[in-house]
Amino acid sequence: METTTNFFNQIAQLQIIGDLHITIAKGAEDRLIVLVMLQNETCGDSAKHSIPPLNLRGTAEELDSGFFENITTPIESASGLMVDMEGYMKQLEDTKKQSAMEKEKDDKQKKEQEAKDKKFSEAMAKADELEKDGKFREAWIKVPEIHEFPFKADEIRRRKSELSAQFAPDLFGSTTETAKHEPPREALFPDYGNANVQEPETDEEETEYWEDDPEAEK
Repeated sequence: METTTNFFNQIAQLQIIGDLHITIAKGAEDRLIVLVMLQNETCGDSAKHSIPPLNLRGTAEELDSGFFENITTPIESASGLMVDMEGYMKQLEDTKKQSAMEKEKDDKQKKEQEAKDKKFSEAMAKADELEKDGKFREAWIKVPEIHEFPFKADEIRRRKSELSAQFAPDLFGSTTETAKHEPPREALFPDYGNANVQEPETDEEETEYWEDDPEAEK
């Protein structure tokens, strides 16, 4: 007589992810020992191995009537647990990668900053060297530009100002400086101070002369 069973149909209806392993052994007094274990190879958490298998004992009739009633909830819970474990492991791995990326980013920024600091220090040292040699304009040129090192803006402005003062013309003190280097009047006019020599007329005297000359008015 042909018989049908819905055992596999009920297995298919279980909400599980993984491989269901069922081991059946005969016990004493016609009782059966059934071990049910769910394995999920995609779960990378080793904690999954600590999930114990379900251990069912009973007669064939008892197992037929209560097998799925007893395994559905724990097996589905175990399945969900391993899925959560896998999700947790993925998140943990992503966190590790992100942490590594952040560290790499920080290291890169640190190296870039160190390179900038070195470049700035070398440029300023060169400017100091040129200043000692009296090459103030060349030293001023060697001082970095603010847009290259905005975090050193105040120091750059101060240094450039110090150096420019050594070679740039003093617009407000130019008259005084000119007077210091102007030769004495005697050097321009050797006979200056001699009573017999008339001092050259100034532009002002010439102007007055032409104004009094009637012929000039014509």
